[in-house]
Amino acid sequence: MLFPLLLLIVSNCFMTLAWYGHLKFLHGAPLWQAILFGWLIALLEYSFMIPATRLLAQQGWSLGEMKITQEVVTLLVFVPFMIFLFKQPFKLDYVWAGLCLLGCVYFVFRSQ
Repeated sequence: MLFPLLLLIVSNCFMTLAWYGHLKFLHGAPLWQAILFGWLIALLEYSFMIPATRLLAQQGWSLGEMKITQEVVTLLVFVPFMIFLFKQPFKLDYVWAGLCLLGCVYFVFRSQ
């Protein structure tokens, strides 16, 4: 079960970079270059996401369980990305958002 979750983490690192990296690295570049940059990175992201979701499905995870887990991983990856790469300040609201997501995890997985 750990391997698919590691794949999700790697996938999210690439996804976050694909979505927001152009703001840091291609700030003055033409839009088409930013789009191409994002799509090339997204290809790497899919190379990790697709195997992760297939493995989780083979382990009996529902789509809801996979999606909620994905959202938790997204927040866990995004906050450090935002703080360390974009030098944005940490806000306590991110903790509250994370706790709300943990509530989502509870409700999605509680029937097992």
